This record gives sequence, C-alpha cells and structure tokens, in this order.
Amino acid sequence: MTSSVPYLAFIVLHILCCAAVTCILVRSKAPAGKAQRFLLLHGSEILFSLTLVFFLFIYIYATNANMDYVQRFMTSHGNLRLAPNSRQERLAACLRYLPLLTLDVLWYVLFRLSLPLKRRSGSGPVARFAVWALPLTLLSGTLMALSFPSFLNMKGIPILGWFCLVPLIVALADLPFGWGVFYGTFAGVLQTMISNYWLGTFNLLTLQFVSVVTLVQYIPFMAIALPLLKRSRGLGFLALPAAWTIFDWLRSLGFLGYPWGMLGASQYTFIPLIQVAALTGVWGVTFIVTLANSTIAWYLHAAGSGAHRGPTAVVVSGAVIVCALGFGGYSIAAQNARAGGPPRETVRLSLVQQNADPRKDDYAADFKELRRLTDAALASDPDLVVWSETAFVPNIRRWSEEDPAVYPLASLVKDFLTYQKSTKHWLLTGNDDYSLVQTNGVTARRDYNGAVLFSSRGQRVETYHKIHLVPFTEYFPYKKELPGLFAFLQSFDATLWEPGDSRIVFRHPKFTFSTPICFEDVFPDDVRRFVRQGAQVIINLSNDYWSLTETEGMQHAANAVFRAVENARPIARAAASGLTCLVDPLGRITARSPLYEQSVLTVDIPLSMDRWTLYSRWGDWFPPALFAILLLLLGVALVRPRA
Repeated sequence: MTSSVPYLAFIVLHILCCAAVTCILVRSKAPAGKAQRFLLLHGSEILFSLTLVFFLFIYIYATNANMDYVQRFMTSHGNLRLAPNSRQERLAACLRYLPLLTLDVLWYVLFRLSLPLKRRSGSGPVARFAVWALPLTLLSGTLMALSFPSFLNMKGIPILGWFCLVPLIVALADLPFGWGVFYGTFAGVLQTMISNYWLGTFNLLTLQFVSVVTLVQYIPFMAIALPLLKRSRGLGFLALPAAWTIFDWLRSLGFLGYPWGMLGASQYTFIPLIQVAALTGVWGVTFIVTLANSTIAWYLHAAGSGAHRGPTAVVVSGAVIVCALGFGGYSIAAQNARAGGPPRETVRLSLVQQNADPRKDDYAADFKELRRLTDAALASDPDLVVWSETAFVPNIRRWSEEDPAVYPLASLVKDFLTYQKSTKHWLLTGNDDYSLVQTNGVTARRDYNGAVLFSSRGQRVETYHKIHLVPFTEYFPYKKELPGLFAFLQSFDATLWEPGDSRIVFRHPKFTFSTPICFEDVFPDDVRRFVRQGAQVIINLSNDYWSLTETEGMQHAANAVFRAVENARPIARAAASGLTCLVDPLGRITARSPLYEQSVLTVDIPLSMDRWTLYSRWGDWFPPALFAILLLLLGVALVRPRA
C-alpha cells in the first residue's frame, strides 16, 4: 500500500503523544508547565489536522487502483504500490486512519470541555471562537468546497459562498498569529483537497504537487493577511476581502498558476452578479462574495465579544452588492436589446464528444467513433466540425511523413487525412505536434500539445501550440537546475511538452477564433489576450474524461463561464467528455451535451460585434487597485493612535 511508512510514523507519533499526556495527568491534576498545557490543549489539533490531510490524500489517490494503465505501470515500476482495486485501497486507508482520527477528536473535545474557558484563553469570553477553531475551520473548508460543483451537488450550492468563510474569519480574529497561520493554511488545503478530489486520476503526481503548492502558498498569505485583519480596525471588514482577492490573483500567475476554486467562480449561475466580471474580471466577484463573508463575521465577532460595531460595514457592503447587481441588470437588458435587433451573422459549429479515454491507446477504435459521430454532424452542414483535445492522438505531422505500409500509426493518419478531405468541411482537432530546432549544429525536437485546423479541401491551415501547460505533469522548465526532480517526474511517466510561443487566431472564411486548450480557459488574462488579437469566438478543446467524475467537468465549465462575460465573447467547449457546451456572452450555458455520453452538439453562434469590455481593454487592473487600497488601510492603521 502507498501509505505503509507514513502510517507507521503516525502510529508512533500518536503513541508518544498519548504516553506524554498520560504522564502529565498521572503526576498532577492541573498541568502547570507551559509545554504541558500546550500538549494537552493543542496536541490533538495538530495530530488531527495532519492525519486528516494525509487520510484524504490516500483515500482520493486510491482511485488510481482501478485504472488498468496504473496497474500496468506498477508491474513495470517499483516506485508505486496500490491494492488491486480502489475499494481495497480505500478500505485499508479507513481501517488505518479513522481510529486515529477518532482518538484525536475525543482528546480534543475532552480537554476543551474540562478546562474553564477563561483559563484556556486568558482574554475573556470572546476567545470561545479561538477555542473551537478546529471545528470552525473544518466547517469553513467544507462549506467553501461544497459551494462549487461537487460530489454532493453537481451544480454546486452557490449560496454557501456568501457565508462559508465566516467560521474561519471569526476564529482567525481571536487566534494568536502562529495558530492563525496554521488554521488558515489548514482550511485552504482542506478546501483544495475536497474540491479537487478528481485530481487523483489526472496523473500519478498531480494531487501531491497541488497539495504541496497549496500549503506553500497559504502559509505566507496567512502570515500577511492576519496582521492586516487585526490592524485595520474599523475598516478591518475590507482588509481580508482585498487580501483574499489579491491572493487568488497571484495564485493564477507564473509556472505554478492554478486558478481553480476561486470563491467568485462559485457564483457562475448567478447571472446578474457575474456581469461585474466584464469590468473587473472574476476577481471582482471574488471580492464581493468575500466582502459579504467578512461583513457577517465582523458583526458576529462583535456580538460574541460584547463590542459595538457601527453601520459602516453594512452600508459599504450593501452599496457594493447593489451597484454590482444594478450593473448586471443593465448589462442583461442591453444584451437582450442587441439580440432583439437586426439579425446578426451566425456561424454553425458541430462539437463532437466521443467519450473515450485516449490513454487506453485504442486509437483506431476511437477514430472509428469520431468518424461515425462526425458523419452524423455533417447532416446539419456545419461551418466547422470541432473535435476535442487528444481526440485524434497519433501525431499527424510526424506520421504523415512515414510509410503507411510499415507503420500502423502512419496508416491511421493517412486514413484520417483521406476522411477529412472527403467530408468537404472544415475540421478543428486536438493533436500532438512537434518542431525541429537547430542549436549549435545539433537538431533538437520540441513536442507540443496542439490544436490543428484543416480546411474543407483537406489542407492543414494553421496550428496552435498550448502555451499555459499544467505544471509538473505537462511542463517543467527547470530540467537543468533541478535534474533530480526532473528524473523523478520521468519515473512516473509524466508527459512533458514545450510551451507554445504564439497566440494563434484561426481564420475561417466566416469568422475568427482561438483555441485555449484544456485548463487554459481558467486563466482570465490568457483568454483576454486571444480576444485582443481578434478572436470573435473562443473554442476550448478539453479532455476531462480522465477525471472519471462529472464534478470536474462542471467545475471546468463554471470557470469558463467567466471568460465569456469578461470579454463579451461566446465560448464553445468541445470535450472528450466533461461538459461540451455553448456559453453566451452573458455567461449563460445555452446548450450542452450529456456528461459521459457520446454526442454531437450543433450550435448556431451569433458573431460578436467587436464590443470591448473594460476587462478586455485593461486586463487584471482590479487586484493591483485593491493592493493600493490595502496599503492605504495599513498606513491609516499605523498612523492612528491606539484607543
């Protein structure tokens, strides 16, 4: 099993802690030493948090045991051990870790109830929030995860987003700095693991890296946000929402960028509210929802401590929400007026969802299904047929140059090219690509994850190479600097590509479009740059089949909704499976295919009138503006004398 060594470590750690607690209780009724009190009151919190995170990881990772290619990998590599199936792996995890978690909970509750509240805190009744920080943090992390599409509700429960952070914020307001960082980080990691449980089947390493990166990101964020929360005084209800929004924005940047699970994205079905994204990007929605959480916590904490709060927080928060909804109502009315005007030119797309896993290497069978579905699509005479990411796996450029009589993949590529030309229709498909680069007389091959456009005459018109690759599992830029980590990635069969260097705008006789591939459509500025270069329609090619759950497909589509609103452009998504759908410029999902079924979704898309939103023009201006406001709040707090 994957958890044998860590499990033994947890067993030893629990035995040592229990022995220490027993000695303390036997020697004296009330622990006098600081270290003794710390162990009694906080040892269970630390053990529970660490054990829970590791248990969740093992439980989620167990999904891999059901994958046939993972079982094949284990027979040829010695660096991974799993049970023969997911059920056995999960049962083993439960038998090992649930007794430890139960012990930690009993320990935690016993000593919280047995010692007087004032002795535990030394700061009066308000400390009740800090005393029960563990359950409050668990509640916040869980509610935030459930506000998005989840295993509990496929569409998510957006209303939870408006108060999911309240338990955490009231606890953070009372916790000492170190414990505030601990619990804030724990909430972030917990929410990430619950929301992203489907990462267990993306790659053998993805879940590990996402968990570690989340941990590393939240520690400095909480170390900065907590002093802001406590030093901003009367305007403290603004400090945390501003800091949280900036943090989410920073998490979307650079090699490690992963803007998944941003609180604003939970509101993707609240169409009037999300129109503010046309001004601020999704960051404005995140700020509004976090502001509501902060305001509720602001008054709840005051009620618990007997302090008085004026109406400022309610007035400011209410004004922000009303203005956002007012702008949303205006935007919807304006869009409806445009739709009711003279007919606009439309383009017809047939989005093919083949519902197949390309990792099974059954390329001929997959192509057969793609042809069958495409033949059905051609009956509606589309302007463009769209296949998903990895729909046709064999590298078309490479194998078209080989002898079909010698190489089976070359024969399959020849069949594909012949078929595409025979359709007399334009075709867009995901496909691996490569280029040869000369460096100091040495020829090197660079591999890409790409999207290829073929004309109705069978000509290869243009190719886009994915720019924003998934860190560690699709791209690793530090091969020379960190050769050991690079070798580790290779040992787990990570498929590493090179990033593209051009934002291609494809030119069809009837319209222009760009093709962010897979999770590129969750990056606001990346999609905006395609639009700035002239894309009238955004066509996202994805393969969400690997997740084996409808949850991931819905979460992915929820993120894509905001790219449509931000840029006033329709987004068509063609997924191997996931959510093949059409999103209009208001962020409404107007057409969709069933999840995990073979289907063809044919849609008529009104072409954009080149309307530019504020976000399209200015990009991510909102988070830096919030940073300036935070500096101002901090300056005021430092200058004003303490009461």
